[in-house]
Amino acid sequence: MQRRVVVTGMGMVTPIGGDLESTWSSLLSGKSGVGKITLFDASTFPTQIAAEAKAFNLADYIDDAERWAEHNRNTKFAIAAASMAMKDSKLNDYKDLDRARFGIYLGSGEGQQDFPRFVSLLHETSKNTGKVDTAAFTREGVKKLHTIHEAEQEPGTPGGHLASVFGARGPNANCLTACAASSQAIGEAVEIIRRGDADVMLSGGTHSMIHPFGVTGFNLLTALSTRNDEPTRASRPFDRERDGFILGEGAGMVILEELEHAKARGATIHGEVVGYGSTADAFRLTDTHENGRGAIACMKEALAEAGITPADVDYINAHGTSTSVNDSVETLAIKQTFGDLAHKVPISSTKSMMGHLIAAAGSVEAIVCLLTIRDGIMPPTVNLDYPDPECDLDYIPHVARPKKVDVALSNSFGFGGQNISLILRRYAG
Repeated sequence: MQRRVVVTGMGMVTPIGGDLESTWSSLLSGKSGVGKITLFDASTFPTQIAAEAKAFNLADYIDDAERWAEHNRNTKFAIAAASMAMKDSKLNDYKDLDRARFGIYLGSGEGQQDFPRFVSLLHETSKNTGKVDTAAFTREGVKKLHTIHEAEQEPGTPGGHLASVFGARGPNANCLTACAASSQAIGEAVEIIRRGDADVMLSGGTHSMIHPFGVTGFNLLTALSTRNDEPTRASRPFDRERDGFILGEGAGMVILEELEHAKARGATIHGEVVGYGSTADAFRLTDTHENGRGAIACMKEALAEAGITPADVDYINAHGTSTSVNDSVETLAIKQTFGDLAHKVPISSTKSMMGHLIAAAGSVEAIVCLLTIRDGIMPPTVNLDYPDPECDLDYIPHVARPKKVDVALSNSFGFGGQNISLILRRYAG
C-alpha cells in the first residue's frame, strides 16, 4: 500500500503579507501588492513596477537575524517561511524526530548578483576599452568580491542553509525548473516520502528576481507589463488588455509528512497531497505548446494519480500569468482536460494580486489551495474588467466567492515547457 503524504505545516512571505494569515486576508479582499520598484533605480527600464515584499524584516521571524545580514533576499525569505512552517507543524517540539529521515526539497531560484561590485569591477578592469582584462578581473575580484554574496548566487544555497538551521540530515535537493520549480519540488518531496526514503520533508520555494538582471531579462523577452502608471491594475490574467506579468518575490514552505508519522505525534493535518503530474512541452524555450499538449497531459496525470475525475475538482488555482499566450493556452488546456465541466469549475489567478513569484510561485499557490479548503472561500482574479473572448471560463472575477472545497488543483507552467499540476484534498482520515 502506498504511503500517504499530508501537510502539517505552512508558512509564507509574499508582497501582500508577511505571513500566512495576512497574505490570505489580502487575497480575499482583492488587495494588490504591486507598486513602483524601490529595490533599485528602475527609472530607465521599460518596466518600472513590481510586487515587492516591502515590509519584510527577518528579525520579525527569528532571534539571530544579524547572522544573516550579508545573505540575500532568497535566503532570508526561505528562513522566514520555513521557520513559520516548522512552528506551525510543531516539529520543533517533537523530541523523537529522526533527523536522518527529515529532508529538504526546494524549488529555489538563483540568488541575486552582487550588481554594484560586479559592475564596478568590470569598469575598473576594462579601462573604457570595451574589453575586460580577465587577469585583472580575477586578481581584483579576489580582493573585492564578497564571499557570501558570491555563494548566495547558487540556487541550492537556501536548501543547505535550511538543513543547517533545522537539523535536517535526510535527502536534500533543489530544482530550478523556472515558474514550475516549487510545485515540482513539492511533488518530488512527496515521492521521496511515498517510497520510504524520508518521513518528513520541508519543501517549497523562494525567489526574488527584482534586480537589474532579472528585470532586464524579462524585458528582453517582452514578458513584463509596462503599465507603469497603473501598478495595481497591471496584472490582468485572462483580461483582453493584459500586456505581461508582474515580477513578485517571496517564499512559500510546507511540511510534508507521512500520514502515520503525523498521526503518531498528534499533528494537525491541513490537507493531503494526492496527485502530482509532471510533463514537458518539448516545444520552445519561452512558449507553451499552442495546443496545450503538455498542460493537458500534466493535469490528466495528476487526476489519474489522485484516482479522481474532473467532476471531483472543486477549485483550480491557475498558473494565470497575465501574458497573452499563457492565459489562452491554459484556458484551452482546462477545456480539453475537463470537457463540458470546464465552464463549471471555479478558477482564479492569485498572481493578479501578488505578481509572479517565479520559482516560489507554485508553493505559495499550493498553500492558497489548502487555505481555500480550510475556510471554504475562493480568492478572486482582480482586474478582470474586459474578459478575453478566448478566455471564457469562470475565473471568479473581482470578488472572493464562498464555496466548500474538498479538492483543489494547482497549475504551474514554466519557461522551458515544464508543466506541474498538484492536487490537494481535504484530509478525511
